[in-house]
Amino acid sequence: MLTGLVGILVRHLKSGDRLRIAGLGILEVKDRPERAGRNPATGEAMTIKASKKIAFRPAKELKEAI
Repeated sequence: MLTGLVGILVRHLKSGDRLRIAGLGILEVKDRPERAGRNPATGEAMTIKASKKIAFRPAKELKEAI
C-alpha cells in the first residue's frame, strides 16, 4: 500500500502538482537556482548547479498535535 502511495506522489510531483494531504500537510517541488559555494575540503570556490527540491509544510492540525 505504501509503495503505491509513493508512486502516486512521485507521479504528481513530477508533473508539477502541489499535493495537499488533509491533516498532514502540503508537498510541492521548488526550484533551487544556481549559486556560488565552496568545496569544504579545499576551500575552492565553485558553482553549485540549479536543482529541484521537495518542500513540505505541515498542516495546522499536525503542528497543534505536536
